[in-house]
Amino acid sequence: MKLIALLIGLLIERLATQLFHLRELRWLDHLIDAGFRQVGRFGSLPALIPVVLLAAILVLPVFLVIFIAGDKLSGYPYMVLAILVLFFSLGPKDIGEEIDEYCNALQSGDADEISRSTRALTEKDPPQDSDERIRLVEEAACVQANNRVFAVIFWFVLLGPFGAWSYRVTDLMRRRAVFGESRRAGESRSNRASDAARLLHGWLAWLPARLTAIGFAMAGSFESALGAWRNVASQASLTHSEQSELLLARVGSGALALQRGDDESDVERAIRGAGAVKEMLFRLLIIWAAVIAAMTLYGFFL
Repeated sequence: MKLIALLIGLLIERLATQLFHLRELRWLDHLIDAGFRQVGRFGSLPALIPVVLLAAILVLPVFLVIFIAGDKLSGYPYMVLAILVLFFSLGPKDIGEEIDEYCNALQSGDADEISRSTRALTEKDPPQDSDERIRLVEEAACVQANNRVFAVIFWFVLLGPFGAWSYRVTDLMRRRAVFGESRRAGESRSNRASDAARLLHGWLAWLPARLTAIGFAMAGSFESALGAWRNVASQASLTHSEQSELLLARVGSGALALQRGDDESDVERAIRGAGAVKEMLFRLLIIWAAVIAAMTLYGFFL
């Protein structure tokens, strides 16, 4: 039943693009901001404790539905719940659609649209240097693919709708922390709540990030991806979140193994690179679906 729900959920992800605005869940931003502000009142406790409590509160509705329904939540009712939770757990936007928007902006030459689409993928202000922007977009797309799709699938397969929504909550909190950090640009002091939110997300993203990185190697240039992995493995001073993001960025970029062609313009190189990332992510999605299907057939998951 999980496999069927997952396949339907991914199909909806591809077709129901006009409904993606419902997944942004902007109303939760106010709850997360309020929760972050309360962290300061727990000055004697590690910031991670109130942040975990905040995540538990946001996950509670899905947990209660599953707990109260109990044995009644099986068969088609379970599948309906799973598909609904998956719809809101994936995203918030389709990574392929955002890559297309970025490519369209490059083709049109609209600087404002290029900046907006780049910021949507990278979650930071775009650099002025075109080569740096090209690299940043390609690496960010690999990181976002794990945050928006593959880590959600991993936790759904492992813990069902509860796992998928739990991960989505931590990513919502991470995204809000990143947004808060951008608003505090220039300030030297760190924010305890933001740091704790990124730490919590980093814990849940650690294992799926490595499985996704392995998938990049399988879906792209294995040798180049392996070399990139070895280089990242030597940087042990990073946090869990930073290690995972750097691993996904470098291994994904290595798996692409792209070189600038002779007389290739910046726009042509950027569009070719973005298209290559999109194709690699689609191949990886097929690989994951095949692996999950095989494991389901052999009784690993119900």
